[in-house]
Amino acid sequence: MMDETAELAAFRAEVRDFALTRCPPEIRAVVAANGKLGRKQWAPWQRILHAHGWGAPSWPKEHGGTGWDQRRRHIFDEVLAECDCPPQYHHGLRHLGPVLIAFGTEEQKARFLPGILSGEDWWCQGYSEPGAGSDLASLKTRAVREGEEYVVTGQKLWTSHAHEADWMYTLVRTNAEVKRQEGITLLLIPLDAPGIRVREVRTIDGWHHVNEVFLDAVRVPVANRIGEENKGWTYGKFLLDRERLGGANVAPAFRFLDRCRALVARELAAPGQALKREQLEYRLLLAEAELRGARELGRAAVEAVMAGEPLGLMPSELKLSTADTVQRIGAIALDAVGERVASRFRPVDASGPNAEVEDIEWVQNFMYLRAKTIFGGSNEVQKNVVAKQLFGM
Repeated sequence: MMDETAELAAFRAEVRDFALTRCPPEIRAVVAANGKLGRKQWAPWQRILHAHGWGAPSWPKEHGGTGWDQRRRHIFDEVLAECDCPPQYHHGLRHLGPVLIAFGTEEQKARFLPGILSGEDWWCQGYSEPGAGSDLASLKTRAVREGEEYVVTGQKLWTSHAHEADWMYTLVRTNAEVKRQEGITLLLIPLDAPGIRVREVRTIDGWHHVNEVFLDAVRVPVANRIGEENKGWTYGKFLLDRERLGGANVAPAFRFLDRCRALVARELAAPGQALKREQLEYRLLLAEAELRGARELGRAAVEAVMAGEPLGLMPSELKLSTADTVQRIGAIALDAVGERVASRFRPVDASGPNAEVEDIEWVQNFMYLRAKTIFGGSNEVQKNVVAKQLFGM
C-alpha cells in the first residue's frame, strides 16, 4: 500500500465498510466463485452505488459524478476488488460517459447520462468487425445520410454483452474517399431498432458474453451522432484513452491468486500429492512476485497522473505483465483440478451441464483467459507500442 494520509486511510476504511455491508451477498458470491458477471449482477450494484452518490467515480460532480481524484478512484476500485464486489460495468460509465461529457450536446447529456448513472440503460461497444479488430481503421460498416437520418448497414463482431444491452455506441464509415481514420463517425444506436439482429458467438469457455451484431439498413437519427461527422476516430481514441490506467488496479488479480492458492491447498491435500502441490505453490509464488511488481508500477502510474506527468510506456507494460500473469494463474488452477474436472467440461452455457460440476468454473476461467492477451489492446499491439517508443520502430 502506498503511503496514505489519514484522510485517504479513512476513505479506504469507509469504502471497505460500504462494500462489505451494502453489496448483496449473492452478488459477491458470484465474484468469489470466479463466476460470469452480467447485467443481473451489475445493474442492482450500480443502483446501490448511485443511491449512495458513488455511481460514477470518474465523472465530474456537475454531471452526477464523485469528482474524485485519481488516488481516490484507485482506492475505490482496489477495495471493491478486495471485498469481492463486482467492478462497475465499464461501457457506459468509463467509456461512453466521458465522451458524452466532453463532446455530446446538452440534449444528449440530458438524455443519456442519467440512465448510465442509475444503471437503467445498458450499453455495449460496436467497434470490432470481421477484418477490423486491432486494425480498427479498417472497419467497413457504412452509414449513408438521408435527410435527418443515417442508414447503417454492416456487421460488428465480438460485441460483449450486446445480448443484454439497450444501446450500442458504434463507429461507422461515412466517407470512403479519404484517409481511413478521417471517414469514421460515432453513432448511438438503440438495439431494438428495426434491422438489427444479435447472434451469440459461441466461445470455448461455455459462457455467453460476445456476439455478432448485424445491421441491415438501420435508420439512426442524426441527433444520435456524437460530435462532427467523420471525426469519430478522434472520439473513439478519446474513449479508449480514458481508461489507460485500468491496469493499475491489480487487486482483482490478487484475489484470483488467493482463490487459486486455496484451491491448490484443498485439491492437493493428500500426502501422495505433496510433490505436485509444492510445484504449483512455487509457480504461484512466481506469479505473486509478478503481481507485486505490477502493483508498484500501477501505483507509480497513479502518482504520475496526480503530478501531471506523462504515463509513457506504463499502461502497455501493465497490460503485458498482468495479462500474462493472470493467464498463468488460470493454468495453475487447471493443473490442480484438471484430472477430476476437465473431462466433464462441456462448451455450453453455464446454466447447462457445467453448472452441475463442482469447480467447473476453474476450467471455464482457464478457457476465458485465453482472450486476456487479446482484448483491451492485444499483447502484439502493446509490444509494438513499446518497440516504437524505445527503438523508433
